[in-house]
Amino acid sequence: MCEGIADELQGVDLGDKRLNRRSVRVIESLAANPEASINASCEGWAETLAAYRFFDNDSVTPEQILEPHLRATQRRMRDHPVVLIVQDTTELDYTQHPPKDARCLNYEQRFGLFEHASLAVTPDKLCLGVVGSELFDREAESLGQTNRRRTLPVEEKEGFRWVKGYRLACQLAAECPDTQIVSVADREADMYDIFVDAQRQTGSRADYIIRAQKDRSTLEPDLESGPAAYHKVRDEVSRSKLRTTRTIELSQTPTRAARQAHLEIRAISVDVKPPHARRHLLPSVTHNVVLVTEVGGPDDGTEMCWLLITTLPIETIDDVLRIIDYYVARWTVEVYFRTLKTGCRVEDIQLETTARLKRCLAFYKIIAWRVLYLTYLNRTCPKLPCTAVFAECEWKSVWRVVTKKPLPKKTPTLSRFMELLTQLGGYNNRATDAPPGPQPLWVGLRRMTDFATAWLTFGPET
Repeated sequence: MCEGIADELQGVDLGDKRLNRRSVRVIESLAANPEASINASCEGWAETLAAYRFFDNDSVTPEQILEPHLRATQRRMRDHPVVLIVQDTTELDYTQHPPKDARCLNYEQRFGLFEHASLAVTPDKLCLGVVGSELFDREAESLGQTNRRRTLPVEEKEGFRWVKGYRLACQLAAECPDTQIVSVADREADMYDIFVDAQRQTGSRADYIIRAQKDRSTLEPDLESGPAAYHKVRDEVSRSKLRTTRTIELSQTPTRAARQAHLEIRAISVDVKPPHARRHLLPSVTHNVVLVTEVGGPDDGTEMCWLLITTLPIETIDDVLRIIDYYVARWTVEVYFRTLKTGCRVEDIQLETTARLKRCLAFYKIIAWRVLYLTYLNRTCPKLPCTAVFAECEWKSVWRVVTKKPLPKKTPTLSRFMELLTQLGGYNNRATDAPPGPQPLWVGLRRMTDFATAWLTFGPET
């Protein structure tokens, strides 16, 4: 069962063949029912005890568990001309049942971990795998000391994880020389050190797209505002000529209703001053900026206004629109976090120490990726035979249960099978419905496992 997920640990090396075999058993058990507890996922007490002993093994590291998945991800990346390395951070809250050595999140009374993930994603949002994962937390004594942290070297700040994420993208660019690598991140990654890093790169360099948070200064003095003032990047691009317009459909969120958004798009190349506090240490940089502004919006604070900083070209309208499309693909990491926390319920895990928790989380990161991968593979390769990712016992048992008809003579396509599989998870499959998302898929996968087991045990092919 779950042959696809076991392939992600092919070649795992934990220093002991028994540990290697046990890691495969653990991920198969957890993947068969991602929403269940560890006890419910394992078959019997012996299997459960073996899993807990594995998580308690100090000779195993999360990096070793993820290593074969990283290699598999790189192989998938080499099959694509462009791959986006999308990075973001989320909270894993264990306040209700913290490990005994748990440290803090943003308050002294909140315990847990921050997960900073880097995903390899194609421009059409197919997630190829997890290429980077950093877990960190905070000491209670460090909370509320923002001013002290500002004086620390950038390498000692939490925000340095964004710089490391960009350097990881450059490393992947060197390892996948025939694939264009683009690092994509939201406003937290608006760090001048990344721009300097990119400008100083002499070997393989990843491009970047970062949504601006700071309104930086250009090199041109603004004498009207004062003797030490400079023109701002946002003002410069706002005054530039309109490059194109676009109308998009915005989906409903907790803070806005679904609507059509009419966008004006501008783009220029600009020279940027270094931060004032480090003006003698860092050089100026040159990058392109794209301003996306919604016009005629509802005036309720939900209007789109993106200032995107990038090294990608902006010569043509297609170039500019491509940058926007690449940034929109960043949303994939948000779906990944939802799958990890809601689909795999990782915040419900109860383990005694943080080290055990981190080993367990390494498996769930791969499981959450696979749910996301299947979701978007269905949208990008709908005509693929379903046997490319599902076993015979899996698709046959689901077909019989859902359709109540004899098996077809020809193997169904991935699109057809995913319609049946996600119906097991509550997908209505109406003509007006959008393609199924991760939630009906992870529920359907759980039920499929039971049907496939019954098919192998009692089915017509036994």
